[in-house]
Amino acid sequence: MHRARTADGQNPFAVVVGCSDSRVAAEIVFDCGLGDLFVVRTAGHLLGAEGLASVEFAVAALHTPLIVVLGHDRCGAISAALDAHDHGRTPTGHLRVIAERIVPEIRAAHAHNITDRDAIGEQHVISTAARLLEQSPLLADRVSTGRLAIAGMTYALAQGRVRIVASHDQSKHTPQRS
Repeated sequence: MHRARTADGQNPFAVVVGCSDSRVAAEIVFDCGLGDLFVVRTAGHLLGAEGLASVEFAVAALHTPLIVVLGHDRCGAISAALDAHDHGRTPTGHLRVIAERIVPEIRAAHAHNITDRDAIGEQHVISTAARLLEQSPLLADRVSTGRLAIAGMTYALAQGRVRIVASHDQSKHTPQRS
């Protein structure tokens, strides 16, 4: 019945920019059903042009009022980037892009004495949330005019818990740390 009601259109209450990790399915993590979430997933929740365009579509065309950047502990993309940074073992093929995009964030974390893989992953979530505003005038405008909020969250795999690590409220672009 619910599937039939959503067939003619969608009205998601949130866009979730998440990792492709099979253990972190947003609909399950947030206990949501069909039509509730507009989900964009890539390894390490990296956003290229297509991913950012998908987020903008949900916000502009579907009037979705919330973006959640969802990272998680024990992230393979973070581990691969750390391996590349620490040991010079950069993945081959297109997998190299993942490490290359995350290594600068590892360097920034290390500059602040953050070396734990999961803490680096948390910093990556915070950076991704901020990057949405930097790279998209549409999203920045929606946040500044109170029509959009952005939250950075991490998911603990073993505990099954989500924690807010940063937010961009509806009246300013400054992230609020939890």
